[in-house]
Amino acid sequence: MSADPIPAATVILVRDRERGGCEVLMVERAGGMAFAAGAMVFPGGRIDDADCDFARALGTEPGLVAAVREAIEETAIPVGLTPQPDAAMAASLQEELLADRPLSAALEERGLKLYPDGLVPFARWVPQFHAVRRFDTLFYVAAAPEGNWQPRVVEGECASAEWAAPREVLEREQAGDARLIFPTRRTLERLALHSSFEEIRADAQAHPIDPITPWVAERDGEKFITIPADLGFPVTQEKLDGLWRG
Repeated sequence: MSADPIPAATVILVRDRERGGCEVLMVERAGGMAFAAGAMVFPGGRIDDADCDFARALGTEPGLVAAVREAIEETAIPVGLTPQPDAAMAASLQEELLADRPLSAALEERGLKLYPDGLVPFARWVPQFHAVRRFDTLFYVAAAPEGNWQPRVVEGECASAEWAAPREVLEREQAGDARLIFPTRRTLERLALHSSFEEIRADAQAHPIDPITPWVAERDGEKFITIPADLGFPVTQEKLDGLWRG
């Protein structure tokens, strides 16, 4: 396990359903990955040096740049860009980013710009579970781009991707049809409280983005993984026994 957590970022893309409620974009991590293999998570990954350089030039946060880049790399769904690219341009962006072209150069060539206001900070998770790697992950929430965007998955990035209602994903885990790590489960429970992107954004803006480092608390002879009660999460404890930590 690394001594210092790895800086990372993830984005919760939300789209409202015509019949009511909302869906979020989830990806299934490839089975061979060192961290959370096979888990359903939100698009995201490490903050790299190029993200930091681009953010510095724009006067924004490296995590926000990384969240935009990772969403495109993993799903070819553009978020936080203006003007909004079409599907063909988004696919070409994905291919170039996967070939390690810097996001800044790929956007400039296409006349695109980063739109930081399109992403809203939602949470910051810094678990200390006994896992192969530790991450300090910034969670952002953003509205899905206009149109019927379907994720384009590239082999090696993730096993699959889909739109799903938060409550549906939680029910699938309960049925044994999905795997979730602790921060993702707590986040889905919070998202499931709301029926639209606007409600989720208001929730995000109503709570501080304090680092969340779960700890073990004992109650009635049982141990529980616990998080603070004032950061917007409806469930703040889970039994330690049997908890999958990735």
